[in-house]
Amino acid sequence: MIKIRKTKDADFKDVWDIFHQIVKRGDTFAFDPKASKEDCRTLWMSPSVHTYVAELQNRILGTYILRQNQPGLGAHVANAAYMVHPDARGQGIGKAMGNHSIRQARKLGFSAIQFNFVVSANIVAIQLWLKLGFKIVGTVPKAFNHKKLGLVDVYVMHRFV
Repeated sequence: MIKIRKTKDADFKDVWDIFHQIVKRGDTFAFDPKASKEDCRTLWMSPSVHTYVAELQNRILGTYILRQNQPGLGAHVANAAYMVHPDARGQGIGKAMGNHSIRQARKLGFSAIQFNFVVSANIVAIQLWLKLGFKIVGTVPKAFNHKKLGLVDVYVMHRFV
């Protein structure tokens, strides 16, 4: 059974491993593929970010973050990002984290979750988000320089919680 919990400092080694495996591929996140451990710590573990890990059989195989999408008058909408270790794909970890994040966003007082930058070539993620009730509310043409495909569109996706 997949267990999702708040991240502890001791989890950073596993969070970094997942982050590094995903980001270095250059196909789903705009982060620099050469991002350092400190970049990861700043993006994923800062005090203003709610960070969670997904465990299966006592192994951390996924991580996600929730934070304000914008400060001040936009603070009622959350932003989130999710990563599943490449070796753990297809085991329901992304879906479990997605469902968990919707519940957590509600508990934290957010009224919606908005994804600002969903790479159009990331078909598996897009299908998952649509199944979980997110809608594509905008397209930014050729906004992501995909490592293999070149310039591709990105979507803005949204869901009330």
